[in-house]
Amino acid sequence: MQQQISYQIGNNLYLSITDRCTLECEFCPKTYGDMKVKGYDLTFDHRPTAEEIIASIDDPARYDEVVFCGYGEPTLRLNLLLEVARYIKQQGGRVRLNTDGLCNLIHKHDTLPDLGECVDALSISLNAQNKEIYDLHCRPNLPGSYEAMLEFLRRAPEYVADVTATAIDGLEGVDIAECEVIAKSMQVNFRRRILNEVG
Repeated sequence: MQQQISYQIGNNLYLSITDRCTLECEFCPKTYGDMKVKGYDLTFDHRPTAEEIIASIDDPARYDEVVFCGYGEPTLRLNLLLEVARYIKQQGGRVRLNTDGLCNLIHKHDTLPDLGECVDALSISLNAQNKEIYDLHCRPNLPGSYEAMLEFLRRAPEYVADVTATAIDGLEGVDIAECEVIAKSMQVNFRRRILNEVG
């Protein structure tokens, strides 16, 4: 069976470019070995090349958005992400990146200027109103992850016009109202997600 790189939900095209992640979220289906989203199996047999990803996109302009998402953190393959995003923009598409916001921490430099050149919208997983609840549910591999995510979220609007913070309703201890206050204080949008609803 051919690996599923791109998959359509509604009028958005999603791109699954890596199976690696900087978090081991206890609420993520992948943590329990479930690699399916809306009937699509996102199991990897290899990490796709930029050429393979581009070949999986029929026409970027026909979708509302082309979204870097999948069961892995797209910014772990930053250079490839930027290459594909530039192609999508050149073809008249709109690019959204769904991310855990740890890109600067991972790569040890400010990645927002590069992302701002080819990403139209950012969806950043805030996930909790404080470090303790974040660490409980997201189980980060890198120290300082919560603080790094907040800083990325705070600075993102300087480079990307459409920024949304998200948090999942239904996780123990997560205060959705407080998460929304944090988002508004950083002048970004907020979206409440529902536990166990993927895609």
